[in-house]
Amino acid sequence: MKIVCCRTFGPPQTLERIEIDAPVPGPDEVLVEVHAAGVGFVDGLMIQGLYQVKPPLPYYPGSEFAGVVAQVGSGVADFHVGDRVLGIANNGAFADQLTIASDKLVKVPNNLSAQVAAGFFINYATALYGLRDCGKLQAGETVLILGAAGGVGSSAISVAKAMGAIVIAAASNAEKRQAALSFGADYCVDYSDPNWRQALKTLTGKQGLDVVYDPVGGDKAEPAFRSLAPGGRFLVVGFAAGEIPRIPLNLALLKRSAIVGVDWGGEMRANPAINQTLMTTLMQWVRDGTLKPAPVQSRPMSDYQQSLTDQLAGRVVGKLVLTNA
Repeated sequence: MKIVCCRTFGPPQTLERIEIDAPVPGPDEVLVEVHAAGVGFVDGLMIQGLYQVKPPLPYYPGSEFAGVVAQVGSGVADFHVGDRVLGIANNGAFADQLTIASDKLVKVPNNLSAQVAAGFFINYATALYGLRDCGKLQAGETVLILGAAGGVGSSAISVAKAMGAIVIAAASNAEKRQAALSFGADYCVDYSDPNWRQALKTLTGKQGLDVVYDPVGGDKAEPAFRSLAPGGRFLVVGFAAGEIPRIPLNLALLKRSAIVGVDWGGEMRANPAINQTLMTTLMQWVRDGTLKPAPVQSRPMSDYQQSLTDQLAGRVVGKLVLTNA
């Protein structure tokens, strides 16, 4: 079978797609025929050795995937050959097949395509954990989502709408703002405009925001925090801009507002059972139509180098997935 391999840390152009023997599932494992795999910003950092954890080499990138069960190990009872599944692996998802512990898999509803399912787990679990568990978002509240046209932002839009919130999407150009509206946002603002806070005041009737969902950081964070209503919640999701912001704590004091870290990965390691809770809710919302996942961009698996390059450069609108023919 074919799998993408990182033999030495470097840019995407140093990756190779090699042939290896097909894996065999052990007890309590499942062999999945990978139909699609999600591409994330972290994948680009991992192959360069720039993530906070450096994997041993050779490293096989890719963590999110969707496909069909091809074989089950001796101890597996919950999955059967032919089941449609999605999941997250430690590595190796940019491949034709992979083996994984059955407790890391989720059955895919009939109304969720393999392409959308492949990029679902990480971003949607983070969005639900952040907005519901950390941000206590309530129906009717107004949430600002920064970086709204990317995979992280588009999933947050979908989850916030499923929770009954009013969604304001922030993005840097007209194409991305139009995409955010197509993902379900109620309003958009151009946060490349120096006066973008005024647009927020107009949209919120000068009442301010209830929640900010920020996967961007950089110089967008403080203006967004200043736009919170008293008692608002600022959710720190990540720093795609590359700069960790320094928000003056007197703002939190004067606004009686909270800054809350949304580290789904850390919560997952401390409390592994949370994924079952999150995915049960999300899959039920997908089945009954409460959650309408954003469309994704699909490219063939053979386009892995350019896809990772575009992801790192911020040229991808929505979630990007690689598909096996």
